[in-house]
Amino acid sequence: MKAPQGAFGISDTDRTPNMNITVNEELKAYIDPLTAEEHDALERSILAEGCRDALVLWGDVLVDGHNRYGICQKHGLPFQTVQHSQFRSMADVHLWMIDQHLGRRSVSDFQRGVLALRKREILEQRRAADRRAPDAEETAESDPVATSPNPLKSRSDIAKAARLSSSQVVQIEKIQKQATPELVAAVKAGTISINAAAAVASLPTEEQKTAALGGKDELKQAAKRVRDIKRKVPEDDSVGEKNSATEALLNLKQRVKILTATGRAAGPTDHPSITTLHFLQCEGCLLSFWPTQTLSLEEHLH
Repeated sequence: MKAPQGAFGISDTDRTPNMNITVNEELKAYIDPLTAEEHDALERSILAEGCRDALVLWGDVLVDGHNRYGICQKHGLPFQTVQHSQFRSMADVHLWMIDQHLGRRSVSDFQRGVLALRKREILEQRRAADRRAPDAEETAESDPVATSPNPLKSRSDIAKAARLSSSQVVQIEKIQKQATPELVAAVKAGTISINAAAAVASLPTEEQKTAALGGKDELKQAAKRVRDIKRKVPEDDSVGEKNSATEALLNLKQRVKILTATGRAAGPTDHPSITTLHFLQCEGCLLSFWPTQTLSLEEHLH
């Protein structure tokens, strides 16, 4: 990783594995670790070519390069370091780490979505804190995050930052909120797609666990069951609505017959023809009639 011009004070000497570097476990775990295969490939590369990319430090705290640092320590290899001069808080460190990994091709779609959502949360917290500060305007002007070209205020902003679609961002949010650790692990491992995982996340906890532990085929079947149910529900609702409408019409005709019969018994002056009855309201459905018509209601609805 090359250091941006002016962003770091770059050391000009090789450092030995014995130099004082602090590994913050929270920072080390902030980004998903490499797979065993990826770590082995990095180790082979460093053994063959040395540690080409400098480790990024904030004071003596290691910010970026945990895997390289561990490999160099293991084999007694030299490495270089760079100091970041613009970090003011741990939130700054987190934002920088997120931006670095959002730009890396090796990061999966799911991981990019999670990182972009983390970034939005940090930015929202920072904006809220800035609004509460007495010198809010001055703070905002001096904060590079506040003037960021993409402050992640909308879902489309998040999707753009993560190079995903807005629907994928919604699915990742659902997975984060509803998925069991076993299902999340399956998504991270690539065993199941984001789309399918979001469907499985709708299931009860135990069913999610069973599907995840059952492997790829079981997860696919679970996702299919959820989708089949969702497709069936609207069809059932449509049939129910049609049946309700038919029943309401039959009830309405029956009431018209009663009104008509009542009118005939009362005499011609009280006959509930269209000339005397302009509106009939039945269960929220208002039927209006023109007063110039002389058809009976029964004839009108026939």
